[in-house]
Amino acid sequence: MSETTEKKKRIFSGVQPSGKLTLGNYLGAIRNFGMLQDEYECLYCVVDLHAITVRQNPADLRRQTLEVLAQYLACGLDPQKSTLFIQSHVPAHAELAWVLNCYSMFGELSRMTQFKDKSAKHADNVNAGLFDYPVLMAADILLYQTDMVPVGVDQLQHIELTRNIAQRFNGIYSDTFVMPEPYIPKTGAKIMSLQDPTRKMSKSDENANGFILLMDKPEDIMRKFKRAVTDSDASIRMDWENKPGVSNMLQIYALATGQTVEQAQEAFAGKGYAEFKPAVGEAVVELLRPIREKTEDLLKNKDYLEQVYTEGAQRASYMARKTLDKVYRKVGFIKR
Repeated sequence: MSETTEKKKRIFSGVQPSGKLTLGNYLGAIRNFGMLQDEYECLYCVVDLHAITVRQNPADLRRQTLEVLAQYLACGLDPQKSTLFIQSHVPAHAELAWVLNCYSMFGELSRMTQFKDKSAKHADNVNAGLFDYPVLMAADILLYQTDMVPVGVDQLQHIELTRNIAQRFNGIYSDTFVMPEPYIPKTGAKIMSLQDPTRKMSKSDENANGFILLMDKPEDIMRKFKRAVTDSDASIRMDWENKPGVSNMLQIYALATGQTVEQAQEAFAGKGYAEFKPAVGEAVVELLRPIREKTEDLLKNKDYLEQVYTEGAQRASYMARKTLDKVYRKVGFIKR
């Protein structure tokens, strides 16, 4: 007698090809990707279409796209378990985005906080793509009938917009898109800057000591942690309100070593910052060492990377085409 297996829920996530993934990206999201791929059907995309809302050097963009793919693999993503691909290799992303533009309201896009933030940072290039990229993000998600999207709390507004667009389209044409839900990990969802622990760790921080890159050398990691902001009260305890810098590093240490925050706090009871900061730095060095070394090896094997993204795009295109064909039929386009 044949057994029926329950269909796995589908997860989609994308990372821009900056080539500079941070410790925050890893602990907050990418490490969870590897854990999720055994339980869910996962698609992970390098979103190069999103990247060009800001001016890019073409050669750098190509190089950085491969670097992100290599780092995905080095962080534990398995191309046999997950679909790994480059966004521009699946034209259905742009095609669906145009259709969804016609079901997205100008007012709701105007309220997107990240547009306001990015417009301020790139005042000389406030282009239509920068304004409209949340619709492309919605297309990324809805194209694959995604059930869950791993996001940080700062991305929840985008998921809400995606759901609004899907609900609007479904309401007009009958059920077409799955309504995606955000997936926020219980721990490590938000790693803060080492220099300003009230702000999220970001590679765009003007102070390079505020973030750790996955490809940072051990000596650079140690230097950044030794310079990390703490406070005048030398006690090492979890207290986000009064000791955000120490709390951030305790969280990082716990995640890097596989301990609970309580265990990490107990390990440094009665000790000072002179012992605490180097210990956190060393834990991060050892956490990132295999990732950096494997990434460097993968970047020497361009043929393998090409095989991964080509096969991934083929699988993604098959899934995407089914959704796009359904959308085209519902809006009234003649089948080609």
